[in-house]
Amino acid sequence: MSIFAEKKSPVIALSGVGKSFVLHNQGGAVIPVMEGAALEVLPGECVALTGASGAGKSTLMRMIYGNYRANQGHILVGGVDVARAEPREIIRLRREGLGYVSQFLRVVPRVPTLDVVAEPLLALGVAEDRARARAAALLARLNIPERLWSLSPTTFSGGEQQRVNIARGFAHEYPALLLDEPTASLDPVNRAVVLELIEAAKARGTAIVGIFHDAEARDRVCDRAVDVAAFTPQVAA
Repeated sequence: MSIFAEKKSPVIALSGVGKSFVLHNQGGAVIPVMEGAALEVLPGECVALTGASGAGKSTLMRMIYGNYRANQGHILVGGVDVARAEPREIIRLRREGLGYVSQFLRVVPRVPTLDVVAEPLLALGVAEDRARARAAALLARLNIPERLWSLSPTTFSGGEQQRVNIARGFAHEYPALLLDEPTASLDPVNRAVVLELIEAAKARGTAIVGIFHDAEARDRVCDRAVDVAAFTPQVAA
């Protein structure tokens, strides 16, 4: 049974989240970067993380995804506490319910683009023909020429790689989705497609947390914004 079989409200919930980094090459110095982070995201809601560069937006996203382990607090996604979950639980969460569209495409070389996009569906046991049809539809919608689908996306331009990454991130209808600058560097036509994909995900109940430096895009698809500067640790004078 899927960990998202029951509707949960909120889908994503953070409370008292803190994070410090240890600089082992500098005598073990501890650098606190976040404390008391709190956030709730309901089904069908898109929340933008805002703040100056270095404020901790990407750090917070990586903690939600489980790439960084939170030192304090709880990060519930579909009922799984990512801050305390075992690796196998996080892997299952990512496979079934938590997608992440980063700014950069990271894939195994020589794997065809169509297979790269279809992989999240194949991992869930979706029939190969259905998975590949979904991948083909997304690639076509994002204006990746069909002649490129059999090639590895590692040979593509930066903009093409970004669109492949978006297609892969939207292949499965994740209940929770993290978006890191999904419209960055896109031309107006493809930017519009991505915003439509986000709106469709919201309409079916996906809870979304995103970083949008594109203010116009943020205003269109996000329901509210959270300034991560509010979670910056207070240093005693």
